[in-house]
Amino acid sequence: MVRKIFLLFLTLSLGLIFNLPTMSFAKSSSKKIINVASDTTFPPFEYEVNGKIKGFDIDLISAVLRSEGFKLKLRSMNFQGLIPALQTGTIDIAVAGITIRPGRAKVVNFAYPYYHSGLSILVKKSSLIKDFPDLKGKIVAVKLGTTADIMMSKTPGVKVQRFSNIDDAYNQLRSSGANAVVFDHPVNLNYAKTHHNVHIVGHLLTSENYGFAITKKEPWLLKVVNKGLKKVYKNGTYTKLYKKYFGNDEHGFVKIVK
Repeated sequence: MVRKIFLLFLTLSLGLIFNLPTMSFAKSSSKKIINVASDTTFPPFEYEVNGKIKGFDIDLISAVLRSEGFKLKLRSMNFQGLIPALQTGTIDIAVAGITIRPGRAKVVNFAYPYYHSGLSILVKKSSLIKDFPDLKGKIVAVKLGTTADIMMSKTPGVKVQRFSNIDDAYNQLRSSGANAVVFDHPVNLNYAKTHHNVHIVGHLLTSENYGFAITKKEPWLLKVVNKGLKKVYKNGTYTKLYKKYFGNDEHGFVKIVK
């Protein structure tokens, strides 16, 4: 009797052990719709047109997930809420030109970098500000919670104004409420192209890489996204999308790991 009970327990245990990988894979393969959130105030990476979310990040993550047989459910979310939403598993992926930083990487997973960026200084063309040292004693507008906010908050002699929407920071500059806007270079560049009374001065203040942020609650998803990034780079989709949004400006082009 004891022998029969032992054999039964052993059989059940071995069955459970050998089925664990299958169960884990089944969980990942059965989830075909990925919840993606984006802060839509970051053109040309993400923005809204007539209620529809568009941009480089959106087209790229759509192509990446599609290449792996997944669909996405997209929503707009304030930048400050993206990382907490990933931590709780409310969303699966956040795309918002998110800089890969060690502190963030402790709480979320990052896929391969897909864009190289940095911070730049945007001022009125009539401004005497020419480079970073000239910001001392000036009012600088930034977007709340970004690397620009972190950097300028640590810079002595600068009064920092924080806004949840970068458009509000730009409006503050235009109305002379701020002397400069420090923000991600591609977004500043995009703004300067359509507003001819402002321009970028000085050198890039930082060197940063953007990456898709992924919840740690779905570890298999990181492999899916990285695999998809390799595919879209290899088949030319990444290059095509990059040229669509950035033209011949190759400063942000990243050679995704093969």
